[in-house]
Amino acid sequence: MDAFQAVVLAAIQGLTEFLPISSSGHLVLPQTLLGWEDQGLAFDVAVHVGSLVAVLWFFRRDVCNLLLAWGSSICGKGHDQDSKLAWYVIIATLPAILAGLVFNDLIETHLRSGYVLAMTTLVWGVVLGAVDRFASHRRQITDIGLGIALFIGFSQALALVPGTSRSGITITAALLVGLNRSDAARFSFLLSMPIIAAAGSYKLLELVQSDTHIAWTYLSIGFVVSAVTAYFCIRVFMNWVERIGMMPFAIYRVILAGIIFAVLAW
Repeated sequence: MDAFQAVVLAAIQGLTEFLPISSSGHLVLPQTLLGWEDQGLAFDVAVHVGSLVAVLWFFRRDVCNLLLAWGSSICGKGHDQDSKLAWYVIIATLPAILAGLVFNDLIETHLRSGYVLAMTTLVWGVVLGAVDRFASHRRQITDIGLGIALFIGFSQALALVPGTSRSGITITAALLVGLNRSDAARFSFLLSMPIIAAAGSYKLLELVQSDTHIAWTYLSIGFVVSAVTAYFCIRVFMNWVERIGMMPFAIYRVILAGIIFAVLAW
């Protein structure tokens, strides 16, 4: 990997991590079309930490309010809307963590193919478009209860399959139960924080236990570029999501799937 590749791959990661368009679907293209090597475990950790920093900074007020309210509920001071939402984020994270522990090796062995990637990119793109078109969009984030949180949480576990897109599947699930687009995206982004932190910690543990040489220059580039691009991506998406809806992303996923299929057949 050189500096140019580090910038490109980190920008792809930052731009696609939080949009419902599948980061894995995009990262496979430079490797396949340009023959670039896999970015490696250390770089993967760096760009994930960058994405995490970006979403934490964008939602810093929400995070502070949720943590304070959650802490108060732990201390027996009762529940308010923020403490309930904090608990729902925690509860909704558990299915994906458990699924990752149980099925990670199976997925790595049998579902890391280009055709699986292309098919899931296509199928979930169509589902996203259909749900966005026909869902009610009437509920707000304050209407989330335990059942809705678990439903979105179990949907997040499906993102372990390449091409599904974590943000895509959680936004789709949130829209399906009637949340408006802004609150569906907001809950998806809040839900991303613990799962990205858990995945990053797991990868970091693997990195510490390995003998991998660490190229700190490229890791620094990856961290900074991923953080900056992810932050502006979240900012633009949250400002525009109610106006543009999810249909452009659904159409884009279908086109991307076609490109991946074409690349595989080439």
